[in-house]
Amino acid sequence: MDFYRMTPEEVLDSLKTNRKQGLSNEEVKKRQLEAGKNELREKKQKTFFQMFLDQFRDFLVIILLIAALISIVTGIIGDEGLVDGLIILAIVLLNAALGVTQEQRANNALAALKKMTSPHAKVLREGSVFEISSAELCVGDIVYLETGDYVSADLRLIESINFKIDESALTGESEPVEKDATVCYDTDRLLADRDNLAYMSTLVSYGKATGVVIGIGMSTEIGKIATLLDSVTEGKTPLQKTIDEFAKILGIICIAVSLLVFGLGWLQGKELFTIFLTAIALAVAAIPEGLTAVITVVLALGMQRMVKRHAIIKNLSTVETLGQATVICSDKTGTLTRNEMTVRQVFDLEQEYSVSGSGYDNEGEIHLNGKPALIQNNLSILLQVCLLCNDARLDDDNHLLGDPTEGALLVLARKGGFDLVNKLDLFPQLNEYPFDSIRKMMTSVHQIDDVNRVLTKGAADQLVKRCNRIRVGSDIRPIQEADIEKIQQKTIEYSNQAYRVLGYAYKDVEDPKRMDLEDDLIFVGLTAMIDPLRPEAKAAIAKCHAAGIRVMMITGDHLATAKAIATDLGILKPGHLALSGEDTAKMTDAEFEDAILHCDVFARSTPQDKIRIVEILQKHREVVAMTGDGVNDSPALKQADIGVAMGITGTEVSKEASNMILTDDNFASIVSAVEEGRIIYSNIRKFTIYLVSCNIGEILIILFSILFGFLFNNEIPLIAIHLLWINLMTDSFPAFALGLEKGEANIMDQKPRDTKEKLLNKKTFLKIIIQGTGLMLAALASFLIGLHWLADASLIQARTMIFVTVVFGELMRTYSARSETKFLFRMNPFSNRYVNLAVVFSIILLFVLVYVPPIAQLFRIEALTLSELGIAVSLGFVPMLFGELTKIQTRSIKE
Repeated sequence: MDFYRMTPEEVLDSLKTNRKQGLSNEEVKKRQLEAGKNELREKKQKTFFQMFLDQFRDFLVIILLIAALISIVTGIIGDEGLVDGLIILAIVLLNAALGVTQEQRANNALAALKKMTSPHAKVLREGSVFEISSAELCVGDIVYLETGDYVSADLRLIESINFKIDESALTGESEPVEKDATVCYDTDRLLADRDNLAYMSTLVSYGKATGVVIGIGMSTEIGKIATLLDSVTEGKTPLQKTIDEFAKILGIICIAVSLLVFGLGWLQGKELFTIFLTAIALAVAAIPEGLTAVITVVLALGMQRMVKRHAIIKNLSTVETLGQATVICSDKTGTLTRNEMTVRQVFDLEQEYSVSGSGYDNEGEIHLNGKPALIQNNLSILLQVCLLCNDARLDDDNHLLGDPTEGALLVLARKGGFDLVNKLDLFPQLNEYPFDSIRKMMTSVHQIDDVNRVLTKGAADQLVKRCNRIRVGSDIRPIQEADIEKIQQKTIEYSNQAYRVLGYAYKDVEDPKRMDLEDDLIFVGLTAMIDPLRPEAKAAIAKCHAAGIRVMMITGDHLATAKAIATDLGILKPGHLALSGEDTAKMTDAEFEDAILHCDVFARSTPQDKIRIVEILQKHREVVAMTGDGVNDSPALKQADIGVAMGITGTEVSKEASNMILTDDNFASIVSAVEEGRIIYSNIRKFTIYLVSCNIGEILIILFSILFGFLFNNEIPLIAIHLLWINLMTDSFPAFALGLEKGEANIMDQKPRDTKEKLLNKKTFLKIIIQGTGLMLAALASFLIGLHWLADASLIQARTMIFVTVVFGELMRTYSARSETKFLFRMNPFSNRYVNLAVVFSIILLFVLVYVPPIAQLFRIEALTLSELGIAVSLGFVPMLFGELTKIQTRSIKE
């Protein structure tokens, strides 16, 4: 249907939608059942079989599979090789299955997080306004739009006020397009020329409107193009890229060592196929090909843990960056405070009124000298402004839909006896200029008693500049310097008490559409409201300071208010600056830069100020987290290393521009996310060092056994199936268990990690070599003892002992790897139940391999006596001791 050629009434009739009530819940279910959800087609996901096949694309795995098949064929033809080939094939398949499980788990975790960040829409159903996921919209829904919202479906506008939309995502138009619900076309119009329609995935840049849904999902204009989600590809994080690069280098080394092992073994006359299988198995076991997958899962699980701490992380790289944060630039309202504004004082230029009650309930009254006030003169007009120059709503349960400041003004108007529900029926709206952070005011024009009245509210210091008259009682006279000074003094008095102050003005006009509505106004009074501090904010800020993280308050409030709150919270440090936009407006760039480096509070900020502050901090190598909730905050959120949007009060565009969304708008949640980011990075370091040191140890075992073959009767201590089984065990359960560490108690007492610090640096490499050497020494000692010094010494006995020592040694090393600095005797080594389960499970499997005869025969090992088992297990503690040794020695190594 060409809805742009129909009037709003015709569209509503054709869609069987009630303008005042919206759709019923029963009708919504019926329509959703018929048309499905309002979602675009996602990129086709890999099937389980495709993911399984991807596990065999590695060159070395392919060679190993070929070798296993050759071994099976020769075993069928000859006497040996069949069992080895089958076991190798089984281990490779099991490893592939684990790889698929890891990938599937990561995909599921990321999909769940992506779903949490989906846009929301304000919709009218059964006479009430709800905020729902945009996926739940259906054709016929009545949707409300305002500045900063993303359009969640294709709409025919039925009401609009100064409404503009950025359609660049759809049409490529760089300038916002002005929309008009009253327009109706007689002829066909191009997509970009349909001024009465709003399209899915476009952005409201100005004004507000109401529309009815005419298309959802793939039936929308953006859905027809079908390029939005299909073009999205998930890139690797910087950490994953670092690991990949390291893995490539390690892979080259491993291949070189494997070739050397094969060459030396061949020269020493070892059985050719056996040494070939061992060399390939060594390369496969030594390359940490699963490390990136493990990191992805750990990051994704960490992101899900952050959700429980009220922080939704939109991409994996943000998790890494969080651990490096050095500065948090936080808004005040709702983030450091409760976001429950309550008007406490009203000043009408003649008398001061007190207001009782709090929150958005029905309790409280306006008092004058302790008695209920008579609502007349200035107070009546001021309350008109509070009621009508206001985009917020209170639902039937007194829950706020909209800005908390405007919610407080609605409550004030209700305490003055005004009807909130039928306000637009009683006082029809004729025009509106929405609030923006440049003008710092909002204007709405309404018909009141046959008069077109302009009602304006805003920052008192800015609003008074637009006024040429004041009203005192019922008298209107020209504004004088003494009046301005009186208003300023009262504003400062309230601000010094940490109140937020707003001014109110009005005038009556003939033409509600005239361009100078905000000039030559009549000033009528002030309100003073307060938003109480969040009780947890002060402790969170102290935690930041202990962690070496600077906290900076950036707010649009008055400087005196910001200073009072910042001092109370401990943000404003002795000797540091508290500045306002007015203070810095005349500064040179050099002066502004120097001031920001010593500034803890920045009041009366503009979006441009926020961007400049972020750029200066980044110039000085700070990692900046910046909070924001409005459309104008989006550039600063994108510029910051970590853009933090408010989940409750934030606009859709601010959420889109951010890296992280707070579901409770709470500063303490940012600090929790930083702490979680540090824990995740620390855990990644732990299991990376653990895995790589185990792999290096296995390389050293084979290499040294061949180089010093005369000590070992020129025998290979571990054959291919042993190496692959060890790799399977250490690359799966213990590594994941280390990735689930809860974090060390002092992690927020450390300074932020340097941005130039590499995961695998000199200190890390030394740890890996020392720990790998410890594994090698213990393993070769076990092999020597089993080969030469025990009664009935034999090769199979020696191989069983080294196999037990290596497996047990790597498992015991897991406990030491739980901390890079804290010694085992100074922590509870068994507090990570995942490590305990991984170790116990792996040990049970080890004993099954050794003591179940059929399985032992398959793996070319045999049951050990109690004394042999004791020696092998005792030597398994040596790698753990070497791990503890690195906690001493590496402290003296400089990067």
